[in-house]
Amino acid sequence: MVTLEQIRQVAMALPRTTEAVVRGRVKFRVGRIVYVALSRDELTMGCGFPREERAAMVAAEPDKFFMPIPSELRYQWIEVYLTAIDPAEMSELVTDAWCMVVPKKVSAERLAHLGHPSDLLRDPGDRPARP
Repeated sequence: MVTLEQIRQVAMALPRTTEAVVRGRVKFRVGRIVYVALSRDELTMGCGFPREERAAMVAAEPDKFFMPIPSELRYQWIEVYLTAIDPAEMSELVTDAWCMVVPKKVSAERLAHLGHPSDLLRDPGDRPARP
């Protein structure tokens, strides 16, 4: 199961990210735009996700993904069971959600230096050297 600490490790490594607790829920955002939010029990995570791809993702992997509540369907958002994903998949979801809310130049610069999003979860001594 993916934990809040693992999500925090990935999210806080991304430029312009801040963490907030709103009504008992941990949220990660850039400015005022939330791109990741955890449920109060920390068993599910909502994250930015292209609206036009959401239904297909939920249909393809209903054991991992589910639709947001009806009042949030208008947003580009998907919900994920944290017990059903591994840290590498979480890292990719968080990073992709972050890319949706920052300027393209910021995401391109960061990703050029970052490598694969799951690299954030490795110990610094285990990471491959970057040119």
